[in-house]
Amino acid sequence: MLREPLSRRRAMQVIQEVKQKGPYFGIIAAYPPEEIAFFASKAFEPDPNHPFVELSGRLYRVGKVFDKKVIFVRCGVGMLNAAAVAQQMIDVLDVVGILHFGIAGSANDSISFGDVTIPKQFVHTGLWDWLKPNGTLESSDFAHLDFGNFDVPKGNNLLGRVGYSSEEFFSVTGKPNLAQRLIWAKVTSQWLQLAATLEGIQLERCINSSFCLPHSTKLVVGVNGTSADIYVDNEAYRDFLFQTFQVSSVDMESFAIVMTSLSNGIPVVVIRGISDMAGKSGEEAIDTFGALAATNAVTVLLRLLNILPSSLHHYISFFNFFQQQSTSFITLILLLFFLFYPQI
Repeated sequence: MLREPLSRRRAMQVIQEVKQKGPYFGIIAAYPPEEIAFFASKAFEPDPNHPFVELSGRLYRVGKVFDKKVIFVRCGVGMLNAAAVAQQMIDVLDVVGILHFGIAGSANDSISFGDVTIPKQFVHTGLWDWLKPNGTLESSDFAHLDFGNFDVPKGNNLLGRVGYSSEEFFSVTGKPNLAQRLIWAKVTSQWLQLAATLEGIQLERCINSSFCLPHSTKLVVGVNGTSADIYVDNEAYRDFLFQTFQVSSVDMESFAIVMTSLSNGIPVVVIRGISDMAGKSGEEAIDTFGALAATNAVTVLLRLLNILPSSLHHYISFFNFFQQQSTSFITLILLLFFLFYPQI
């Protein structure tokens, strides 16, 4: 059925009404099979008055999962889509924490099809300085790849070399308009600790009634992940990523969502189900195991969301406000506190 888009004026009215019911946990997927798996779980209950907000061509679905108020959106593939949606959620909707889930490739042989990872940190491996053969790396480059090392026999490849550049990171806790160097974007440690309590959770290992994996699937918490606007289906590059950065999961959005959340002082966690081996398993792997990986990622997402305390919303709002104040403001608050409560 065709749906007429809301006028901007009506959309802003709906947004204000939705915000009044907040705050919310933001849930972000990127890829249609991930969205399908989320709604197939039947855990999402749409808001009876405003089941969605249409904004910038996307549907932000408003509702509850268990007792938690949530807003779900599929951002689309790639870093720019991911960052834009995360920022829009924070700026326009009353989102005080983000859970990002989806499928990913594995660069780690010990993590395979159907397994789920919750990395502790992500590195962006798509910000390159592309140099001539034997070109001089920038001082800010934290790793490099020489294409000649992959020639058979080894030689001077005209593609030269690339240096991996760090991100320019702006945040509410830093000085305005002054970027910090960022290589690893870390998820929220408190949420990671909660996620670690889920290790040992039972996950699905069967694609259908006639085909099951020969091994049980597992949740792995605390590994490293990488993101870039590159779909990795190359075993040599997969091995390079693992050896150079010790990353286990490979995707195209997570770093952007984590960095955007950190920039705004918003807690964040990432859940990625393994759909392929990033070039070691053949091109058809993602078609075969993608749905299983998405289903298992949703299972972990729901279990983690269930154990996140609802009161965390209000704590985060206060903490972020306090965190953004100047040192003099904080000193004043402390002086007033001890003035009225000298016995403490």
